Amino acid sequence: MKWIASAAFGLEGMTGKDLKRLGAENVRVMDVGGACFEGGFETAFRANLWLRTADRILLVMGQFPAKSYEDLFQGVRAIPWEEILPRDARFPIRAKCVRSQLMSPSDVQKIVKKAMVERLKDAYHEEWFSESGALFQVDASIRNDLVTICLDASGEPLSKRGYRTWNGEAPLRETLAAALVLKSGWHPWQRLYDPCCGTGTILIEGAFIALNRAPGLTRSFVMETWPCVNTTALAEIRREAQAKYNEGAQRALRVAGSDIDPEAVELARRHLRQAGLSGRIEISVKDMRDVQLPGEPGVFIANPPYGERLDNVRSAHAVARALGALQARHPGWTLCAFSADMGFEREYGRRATRRQRYYNGRIECEYRIFEQARCKE
Repeated sequence: MKWIASAAFGLEGMTGKDLKRLGAENVRVMDVGGACFEGGFETAFRANLWLRTADRILLVMGQFPAKSYEDLFQGVRAIPWEEILPRDARFPIRAKCVRSQLMSPSDVQKIVKKAMVERLKDAYHEEWFSESGALFQVDASIRNDLVTICLDASGEPLSKRGYRTWNGEAPLRETLAAALVLKSGWHPWQRLYDPCCGTGTILIEGAFIALNRAPGLTRSFVMETWPCVNTTALAEIRREAQAKYNEGAQRALRVAGSDIDPEAVELARRHLRQAGLSGRIEISVKDMRDVQLPGEPGVFIANPPYGERLDNVRSAHAVARALGALQARHPGWTLCAFSADMGFEREYGRRATRRQRYYNGRIECEYRIFEQARCKE
């Protein structure tokens, strides 16, 4: 079976590496949109459970060129839907069209639905379908006249871990927060500190990595309701993931953070409780200019306010200067900052060692890594 682990721009490579680590076969990182892989339902379920930077797991049902609606209809009708969908399946259609002859998502939805119904009529010898059973969300994507038809095996996006119930003023998706931790060069035996932690997403994702907790451990996936899936096998895979977390939870956790906003810190504490991490991560109300961490060095990871997002460029520049001073006070520490502020390095006081471009929603941002500050003379 062929699958796609969809991922946001810049996260495709990390998603591909994680798939290989999970034992998926024939993994190929796509230029845009994620990574392809092969495997059975159990492999896809592991991907749902464990992938930290992917958005969805999609079962590829068919791929074919189409420059007309007749091409689209015949291509979809040729797919053996009856091998996966039971007669009472619910199968709504999502459609996306990019640089193609067919550019109307609503028309594509109608044609795909009609073609599927015609195929299922012939297979089940019925004229009408109740669509009262399990959900099989159909994704129809057309890019450069190439149609890809998939079934969504995740349901809710994989960024929905289940611990965050309020997003704050400028939310950072859980998948992107995990990517920032993974890209930082931090290791679980090191200290990790977020000096503007907001509602705690970076801290929680870092803790999940350190404690070997599958990000999807406490949520469900729509594929678990599919009649064609061996739910006993999936339950065993979930038990294995729980056992790994039970073992990992015994490790020392060196993750902490602070924020100047008391309301954000209170929300972060609520999210820590919902993530099962109460008492494991220390967070406090503190101005980053007052942060002073004695002892061995570690890694700062920050998603500070930036002008384009919060409409306050002057304040964003002040935060960049404060972060530069923070690293200067902590020789040996690496500082990683995620920001859309184009003047960030100038205000920070030095050029980043490494840079990576990502998108926070529709906003283009740069992840800047400043490695190991020197002692001030």
